[in-house]
Amino acid sequence: MGTIEGHLLSAAFLLFYALYYSVLVSLALLRGQRVLKPPLPPREKQGHRLWQRVPLEGMMKMAIALTGVLTEFFYPLGVNRLKIVDWEDPHRPFMFKDSWQHVTMYLFFMLSGVVDIVSQLCLARQSVKLERAAEAIAFYVLVLLLAAHIENKSTLEIRVHVLFMVPTFLVALVLNIEIWVPDQPPLWVLKTWMGLVLSTWMLQLSVLMYSPPSGQPWQGDNPGDLAFLAIFFCWHLGLGAALLAAVYGLCSLWHRHCSSWTEAPGPSYQPCPTESNGEELEKFAAGATWQDAGI
Repeated sequence: MGTIEGHLLSAAFLLFYALYYSVLVSLALLRGQRVLKPPLPPREKQGHRLWQRVPLEGMMKMAIALTGVLTEFFYPLGVNRLKIVDWEDPHRPFMFKDSWQHVTMYLFFMLSGVVDIVSQLCLARQSVKLERAAEAIAFYVLVLLLAAHIENKSTLEIRVHVLFMVPTFLVALVLNIEIWVPDQPPLWVLKTWMGLVLSTWMLQLSVLMYSPPSGQPWQGDNPGDLAFLAIFFCWHLGLGAALLAAVYGLCSLWHRHCSSWTEAPGPSYQPCPTESNGEELEKFAAGATWQDAGI
């Protein structure tokens, strides 16, 4: 991830994942669901076809994390960063520190995908708490690696990565809370919002550090550049909220459209009154006659 391509790959994965959760949260709120994703039934009550039970989220995590690991080690083509210690040097220094930090991050997200697959495919009953714990660990590891990643960096890189750590830690904290207090809509919204901020800020980080639109690199010793970093991050907070609101609006339109199609057309039926009240029977007969005339 030491190149713009690596940062863009990670940012695209996080943005896709955040948008996916935005749709889930929006539909859950519109439908009044008490759980974000209904748990799977016990394994004996599931379908017998394997492809119907494959957890797509876990597979996506594993595939994207594996792609990230391979690019860290072997991109550009012809490069090999698998070597961790320089045995030819008498001091035995470690090599490719940044690449191994990125690989560690990818491996923990891959572990989260493996846990999803085991929980949903192998266990007798799905363990949602185990899945949330593995995902929370992956984000905590990301925060820890970011804290180590900024050592011996420029002031600009330190400021950018510290701002990146804020939404990352909040996502990890919400996932941690959801282990014991699940199915809380405010936590769904906060987690999704911070996920959107995390992904869009990483896109900004990629452009800022590798390909600034002005063509001039930002300077860490320029107070104006450092001030605008915080300003841009606040804008990303608003952008994340706007994206979440836009997704909710689109899901609301889709939900209303589908609800109108699923409603059964035709006259509405009323229960026949069982009381021997002549006035009620006359009203009911008049209503039935009016509906028949409309048909």
